[in-house]
Amino acid sequence: MAEVENLIDTLALERIEVNLFRGLAPADQGPRIFGGLVIAQALLAAYRTVDGRLCHSLHSYFIRPGDPAAPILFEVDRARDGRSFTTRRVTAIQHGQQIFNLAASFQVPEEGLEHQDPMPDVPAPETLPSEAGWGGRPRPIDIRAVDPGGWNAPGKAPPFQNMWMRALAPLGDDPVMNQAVIAYASDMAFMSTGMRPHGLHWQTPGLQTASLDHAIWFHRLSCFNDWHLYAQKSPSASGSRGFNLGELYNRDGRLVASMAQEGLMRYRPPAET
Repeated sequence: MAEVENLIDTLALERIEVNLFRGLAPADQGPRIFGGLVIAQALLAAYRTVDGRLCHSLHSYFIRPGDPAAPILFEVDRARDGRSFTTRRVTAIQHGQQIFNLAASFQVPEEGLEHQDPMPDVPAPETLPSEAGWGGRPRPIDIRAVDPGGWNAPGKAPPFQNMWMRALAPLGDDPVMNQAVIAYASDMAFMSTGMRPHGLHWQTPGLQTASLDHAIWFHRLSCFNDWHLYAQKSPSASGSRGFNLGELYNRDGRLVASMAQEGLMRYRPPAET
C-alpha cells in the first residue's frame, strides 16, 4: 500500500521575499489543483506574517483553475495590525494571473461568552467504512460517510450529509497547522451536498462543477488527528450555483469551526442519441 501523504510536507511554503511565498501542489491530483490545498497554503502564508494571534475567520474566492504543474506564488498584503485583531489579504498567482484570493482575520486569544449548536447524534466512525483513496493512493484525510449511500452514489437524497474526518499523518499540537489542515479538509465533498436532491454526483455526464467561494469561522482549537464530524446541509440551489453550510465538531461534541461555500453546479444533460 502506498504511503499516506503527509500534509505538513504538502502544504509547506518557501519564503522568497518578505511578503512573498511559493508553494507546490502534488502533480498526481488531477488536471487542476484541489481547492482545499490553495485555501490551506494561503492561510499559512498569512500566518507567516502574524505573531501571537490565531485566525478566527477567512473568506476566499476561486478565480481561475489552478495548474498542478506550476508553482503557486502567494503575495501577502499586511492590511492592518490592531491591538486585538490583525487583517491579511493573500493573492495566489500562477502564470502571471490571479487564481485565488483570501482575506483572513486574526485575534489575540481571549476568554468570553460561549454557546453552540449541539452535535448531531450519529453512529461512531469506527462503525463506518473508510472512503477509497485518490487515484489508487490513500487519502491524506480519512473520511467515513454517515448517511446511507455515501456522497458519490446515484439517486436522490435529502440536501444534507454527515461525515467523520481526521488527518492520517501526525500534525502535532501546533494550532496553526491544525487550522490549515481543517481548511484543506473543509473543501472535501462539500459541494456534493447540493447535488444530493437532484440525484447528481461528480461523474454525472453533463455536470460542470467548480468552487466559487469558501468561508471558514474557527471557533475553538482542536487536534485534527482526532475524529471530527462534518455536518453539512445545502439550503439552496439556484442560478446554476449550489450553496452549502457546514459545522465541524470534535469527538467531544465541541463546535470547532463553521463553513460556507457556493459552487458552480451547472447541469446540461447530454442529448439522447
